[in-house]
Amino acid sequence: MNPARYLLAPWWVAQLATGAKSFRDNPIIGSHRLNARGLHVARVRRAHAMAWKRREKLAKLIDPADREAFDRDGFVARSDFLPAQQFERLRDAVLAHRGPARDMAQGDTITRRFALDPDLLAEIPEARALLQNPDWRGLIRYAGSFDQEPLTYIQSILSHVRDADPDPQTHFHADTFHPSVKAWLFLTDVAEDEGPFCYVPGSHRLTPERLAWEKAMSMKAPEGVDRLSSRGSFRVKREELPELGLPEPHAFAVPANTLVVGDTFGFHARGPSVRPSTRVEIWAYGRRNPYLPWTGLDPLSLPGIAERRVPYLWGFRDRWKRFVGQPWRDVGDKSPTER
Repeated sequence: MNPARYLLAPWWVAQLATGAKSFRDNPIIGSHRLNARGLHVARVRRAHAMAWKRREKLAKLIDPADREAFDRDGFVARSDFLPAQQFERLRDAVLAHRGPARDMAQGDTITRRFALDPDLLAEIPEARALLQNPDWRGLIRYAGSFDQEPLTYIQSILSHVRDADPDPQTHFHADTFHPSVKAWLFLTDVAEDEGPFCYVPGSHRLTPERLAWEKAMSMKAPEGVDRLSSRGSFRVKREELPELGLPEPHAFAVPANTLVVGDTFGFHARGPSVRPSTRVEIWAYGRRNPYLPWTGLDPLSLPGIAERRVPYLWGFRDRWKRFVGQPWRDVGDKSPTER
């Protein structure tokens, strides 16, 4: 054995108690022998049990009807989320914004993000008001099972921008092995054939069928699955859903001012777009060590730190991209809709 593997072994073992998910980068997480004996399944079971315990503590933050919907479906959808005038000011300010942007190209689609940092929040006070909205805060915290500030962006999805393979995000997948949260406040109308967010209702629940599927996938990884699955974001084929006791996906073809908050352990994807299209939204993302027993105590959520995390993260990856990679390319000043 390579001596370096002995030196790294304690690090690989320590990662078992974190959200580390790559079967390719950690030979213990990716061990066929250990996963055949239930390592991956044990990590999944424990993470989900703890997430539901944390959610019990956070249930008071959301309306009982929203809790029932989330517990059943894995998502909450709220139309007319903001008062009409407040939403119109937010939408108009975002669409008129031009500033530093980052692009990530995947297939024929570009995802563009603008960090909701102190400068942008000062420019668009309606965005700051959104982040302080009790319903926004409560739904994201309950779905993510942590009392933490998510990373937030203005995000655009620009389809059919390049002559390339189809967008890989159109394949249904789970982001990771444990509950995590993403939220979309759509600032533009979303048509059913123009890349809507899609979610398989109930796929966030850890059923016996899902556990068996997770075990089978873990035993194939890292060599017997696609690249993204080998890194811990398992892809699922649509024809597999009935075998897992799951219904057809729900496509969120919705009007502007609709909020969707979902647990992205549930299977989800970006629907295909049959023509060049642009989707603009306020997008939030939260993920934390799934084995923490407490809901809060997150120093990165403190005011003054929370709104600066995205620029710091981009800067870190710029500096160390040789070692950690940097998929988000600095494209200078752009607008959300500029192609």
